[in-house]
Formats: sequence, C-alpha cells, structure tokens
Amino acid sequence: MSDILSNWYPYIKAMHIMSVIAWMAGLFYLPRLFVHHIETAGLQGPSHDLFIIMEDKLLRVIMNPAMISTWLFGIFLVMIPGIVNWDMVWPWTKAIAVLAMTVFHMWLAGQRRKFVAGKRLKTGRTYRMMNELPTVLMVVIVLSVVVKF
Repeated sequence: MSDILSNWYPYIKAMHIMSVIAWMAGLFYLPRLFVHHIETAGLQGPSHDLFIIMEDKLLRVIMNPAMISTWLFGIFLVMIPGIVNWDMVWPWTKAIAVLAMTVFHMWLAGQRRKFVAGKRLKTGRTYRMMNELPTVLMVVIVLSVVVKF
C-alpha cells in the first residue's frame, strides 16, 4: 500500500492542499454569514430563510466534503514512508490544530442547527471573534509543516 501511495504522492499532496483551501474558505465564510444573519435578518422572514439556505449549502456542499477529503488525503500522506517524522514536534502540533479545526467545524454546524430551530444564538460580536479561530489554527498548521520545529 505504501508503494502505491508513494507513487501517487504529488497527486495526494495536491488534493490535500486543494481540500484544505476549500475547507478554510468555508471556515472563514460561515461565521461571517452568521454575523450578517443575526444582525440583519433575525430569526424569521424571507431574509432569514435565504440565510438558512446559504448556510446549509455552504456547510453540506462545500465544507463537509472538503473536511472529509482533507482528512482522507492527510491520512494518506501520513501513511507514506518518510513524509512524517513522529519524533519531531511539528506533526503533533499540526494534528492538534487540525483536531481543533474539526471541533470548530462541528461547533459551526451546531450553530447552524440553532439558527434553523430559532433557538438562542450568540451575538454578532461573538461570531466575529470566533471567525478569528481558523486563522490562528491555520498559522499553527502552516508554521508546523513548513518550519518543521
């Protein structure tokens, strides 16, 4: 299996990078949609309904598949001999940051369900602050992988 993966390494890496880009785009955009949803549309009416559709499509059509493919291609990369040295710190910091990003993704999905149900939500300010989390995690991941400390 590792021989097959080694031969496909450039393609697996490329697919991983494309998946990460798509996932990050959604992680940056969905909290912004929440800010505008809570501050302009409220929890009922045509604007609310439109935001619900946009948030649902972003999560189901872009973010969920991108997260799954990021994980899948990332696991394939880890399985290729010589790519990851687990004696170093960087794979562990990256792994923790990716897990945190996944938890954030799930939190966003939970917030979307609350919008649909019309339950108590966070403020626009909270969603703005939460919008910074993927940036911090991205910095940790990129520094981990590129600098390899």
